[in-house]
Amino acid sequence: MSDPTRPTGSSSTSELDQLPDRDAEETREWQASLDGVIRHAGPERAVYLLRRVHEYAARSGVALPGLLSSDYINTIPASSQPVFPGDVAMESRITALNRWNAAAMVTRGSRLGLGGHISTYASAAWLYEIGFNHFFKGKDGDGSGDQLYLQGHASPGIYARVFLEGRLREEQLDGFRREADGHGLPSYPHPRRLPWLWEFPTVSMGLGPLAAIYQARFNRYLHNRGIKDTSGSHVWAFLGDGEVDEPESTAALELAARERLDNLTFVVNCNLQRLDGPVRSNSKIVQELEARFRGAGWHVVKTLWGEAWDPVLQQDTDGSLVRRLGEVPDAQFQTYAARDAAYIRKHFFTGDALSGLAAGLSDAQLTDLFENSRGGHEPLKVYAAYRAAVEHRGGPTVVLAQTVKGHTLGPDFESRNANHQMKKLTMAQFRQMRDALELPIPDSALSGDVVPFWHPGEDSEEVQYLRDRRSALAGPVPVRRVVAKPLNQPPSGPFEALQKGFGRQEVATTMALVRLVKDLMRVEETGRRWVPIIPDEARTFGMESLFPTAGIYSPDGQTYEPVDVDQLLHYREAKDGQLIDEGITEAGSLAEFTAAATSYATHGEPMIPFYIFYAMFGFQRTGDQFWALADQLGRGFVVGATAGRTTMTGEGLQHADGHSHLLASTNPAAVSYDPAFAYEIAVIVREGLRRMYGDQPEDIFYYLTVYNEPKQQPAMPTGPSVEEGILRGIYRFRQAEPSSAGPRIQLLASGTAIHWALEAQELLMSQWGVQADVWSVTSWTELRRDALNADRARLRGEECVPYVTRALSGAEGPVLAVSDWMRQVPDQISQWVEQDYSSLGTDGFGLSDTRDAVRRYFRVDAESIVVAALDQLARAGAVHPATVAQARDRYGWQG
Repeated sequence: MSDPTRPTGSSSTSELDQLPDRDAEETREWQASLDGVIRHAGPERAVYLLRRVHEYAARSGVALPGLLSSDYINTIPASSQPVFPGDVAMESRITALNRWNAAAMVTRGSRLGLGGHISTYASAAWLYEIGFNHFFKGKDGDGSGDQLYLQGHASPGIYARVFLEGRLREEQLDGFRREADGHGLPSYPHPRRLPWLWEFPTVSMGLGPLAAIYQARFNRYLHNRGIKDTSGSHVWAFLGDGEVDEPESTAALELAARERLDNLTFVVNCNLQRLDGPVRSNSKIVQELEARFRGAGWHVVKTLWGEAWDPVLQQDTDGSLVRRLGEVPDAQFQTYAARDAAYIRKHFFTGDALSGLAAGLSDAQLTDLFENSRGGHEPLKVYAAYRAAVEHRGGPTVVLAQTVKGHTLGPDFESRNANHQMKKLTMAQFRQMRDALELPIPDSALSGDVVPFWHPGEDSEEVQYLRDRRSALAGPVPVRRVVAKPLNQPPSGPFEALQKGFGRQEVATTMALVRLVKDLMRVEETGRRWVPIIPDEARTFGMESLFPTAGIYSPDGQTYEPVDVDQLLHYREAKDGQLIDEGITEAGSLAEFTAAATSYATHGEPMIPFYIFYAMFGFQRTGDQFWALADQLGRGFVVGATAGRTTMTGEGLQHADGHSHLLASTNPAAVSYDPAFAYEIAVIVREGLRRMYGDQPEDIFYYLTVYNEPKQQPAMPTGPSVEEGILRGIYRFRQAEPSSAGPRIQLLASGTAIHWALEAQELLMSQWGVQADVWSVTSWTELRRDALNADRARLRGEECVPYVTRALSGAEGPVLAVSDWMRQVPDQISQWVEQDYSSLGTDGFGLSDTRDAVRRYFRVDAESIVVAALDQLARAGAVHPATVAQARDRYGWQG
């Protein structure tokens, strides 16, 4: 039997067919009404009515799926715009000054070949100025202020504003991109280079939006845990429409919506251009972004058209203009902005209805519509959008603001495909810009070869207005402030527990480190400041005991009964939970880590983030974020658990990590260690807490690699140099009999490789009569950095010997280094070792097999160490060459 409620001729089914229809006749009546509208008024009218009903239903509290896109017009109609609280004329003059000085700064630098970007800020100037004048809160109030993730390519405009405020001198502007003497300005937002101004590095595009989401989330974490009231802080992220193509830009949109982060606003500068041309040449990026953000649960505010469009749209009685705006692709809009009125009349206003609209507009009005009248260029439109964003409750907001790239820079820049690569204006172009911006700069100031900066004077109305607005908003922004707040060092008990060893019990260093952190989290004063962050591997690392005690952070708490509620280590979520179990997202975990690692500056609350990840999925997958972490001066502990290329049996090529220490060595802020024993971990973590959170905190973060191979954990050896050696990077763990005769060799090992070296030490003595000292190398990278510093000191004329050279001085025989890493890791120190130096490592891809088989494959097992040691001694003339062949035969070591 046919369905009487299905449209005639339709054979399709839908999910609604599964639901009971309690009144089929009423359903038919509604469908008949819709058929009538389509027949008599057309499909456009039917769509309008359905959208009106949908909107009314939502306002009435009826739960309906949201629409993914709307018409290509402003979300906020002119009739609903709030009253503008500022002086538009005054703010226009201030914005004009900032535009001028930004362009002058880049042009002056480009004379020296330094480059820079002009067009981005030119398009986004009002997006920033409205925020600075009316929304962005500073740090002079009771809270932390707002957090601003500013678009990197727009930095000249931010510098220009800071110059107008009086926080930068003209000489500093003239030092844009000239940092070598220590007095210039970095090209982009770099906190490490300019730590009093920038808070967040954003020029590695895509990372800023991701970081902003997790910053907003971390603000709520601090608030819900009672550490700081962050309810007054709002996170603003500015990004370009082309930047949204970076996967990280939108990787966490659902998280922001799921956790209802209404303390977060994205502002997307939709100038329709990326670096080489249109963002979407044959479609519309704004509509695409609207659908993407709405689908993820965000509130979307579109600010597309300026005031000049309002009366034109009001005359669009049949919707022809709105339809035309929605169908023209972005690349064509870019062309309209660069062409004359005749071209626009011919190619845009097609058909009788549109031609009639165009007939009532002068040529100047037509070109103004497309060249200048974009929503992102008008203060009242931008203010209305921002007001809607900060007043929205229940979720994050994105403002999609349409602009023209290169706006006000003249026809040679505006909407040109190449304007991202255009670094300077001619003096003639500056004169055009001056006239367009109505700046009081005399011709005499533009008669030379160098364009001047322009400041109206400290006592000018413009400067006073700007400062008054910032005073009303609790101080200047951007600004980065660090208030000294050292943490008390924890008691010795948790560290001594590891230093005593574990007796006969075999314990993996991963488990030893986790035990230490759990004990430190119980310390009364500082325990609550630990922020354990795990990308969905807590059970792998033995951290499930934290579930019921510390709790897993969730802004909703626990709204269900967990399946394991009757077990001791049950799964417990809590609004004030301490543990952050991110799910399968290393990028998200590191973004969260960065927010926690910089809380000492952002919020004046030092936190101790502890980010533990699986194998190589830290530095390899998120290396760019680690670089941004260093730029942002983050502090905390990063842990590569289940480390090593041969330790993770069965995991294979994409998991077996033999190179992360090499990647970490490239990051100047990463203090890297590869400890072999639990007591080494205790010494390293204690020192890390002192260096990062003590009286003179350093802007570094610690990277430790630990292993999932259970081994006996001895007590810490006695001796005055052991602790120093652990921290500096090397100490002698087990010495051969000093009085024994025979050849000697020095075995250097890190991490789990210490156990192969110790076994090799016994084999060398018992089977080959060779004495071997075994050294524990806790950090190849720190030894190298110390040696590099010694080299630099020597070039300055100072007497300085690298620590590794001094430690091995006088040690008899050659040196053989071995680790569970590529040979390049231990080879970092080779040039500073006086003895003959050789190394073994795990170069190549990982593979699945037993640990013994994989170690034999890479030739790093104990027997392979013996063969390599004998070969090195044979080359030195200390043993007969035939001995090496005998060892190979004995151990089945072929190839």
